[in-house]
Amino acid sequence: MFEVALSAFAMFFATIGPVEAAVLFASFCPRCDRAERLAVSLKAIGIATGIILFFALFGSEILEALGVTMPALQTAGGIILGLIALDMIFETTIAGSTITMPESDEARIKSSGEIAVFPLATPILAGPGAMSGAMVLMANASGQPWHQVAIVGALFAVMTITFILMLAAQEIREWIGLTAQKVVTRLLGILLAAIAVQSIFNGISGAGLFLRKL
Repeated sequence: MFEVALSAFAMFFATIGPVEAAVLFASFCPRCDRAERLAVSLKAIGIATGIILFFALFGSEILEALGVTMPALQTAGGIILGLIALDMIFETTIAGSTITMPESDEARIKSSGEIAVFPLATPILAGPGAMSGAMVLMANASGQPWHQVAIVGALFAVMTITFILMLAAQEIREWIGLTAQKVVTRLLGILLAAIAVQSIFNGISGAGLFLRKL
């Protein structure tokens, strides 16, 4: 169970990106006082957590209704996470795991209340990587309630860290340097790549594509 919680925590930390979210939040709300930051952070975290939980709990059923199997979900999710990991390691834009420049520009001219929903809640916090990752993790833990509890707990832990960092966004932006951000991002990218490959392996194994006939 501890291994499941640790793996889920690493995946959510990598795909949600608490430090990156805090730095972006600081750039979106440069003149917000602490009370405004608290209100915006709470709203963004609440909406993002709800979105990810929805996909974690019901995403598999929705896909099943569409005729998509669990192994297919695990393989597809692993591929998506792998592309995001490549983004993080090589600073490319293969998977589009971050917001685009037009989205960023639009966010700067919106009110703080609107920013909490877009782009903070989605796609920055509840992006495609976090949503597909949550679905993959819950699919892997199918039939194991305590493992599913550990996954949800890991999500709440990462969101709590994200909330704290967003409250201290202005200070973090000034304190952490660009080099440190890149080092942390690359390390998390490597870890996420390993999780992605394991998910692909689990999907292929579950599909029984390469089972030899006895």
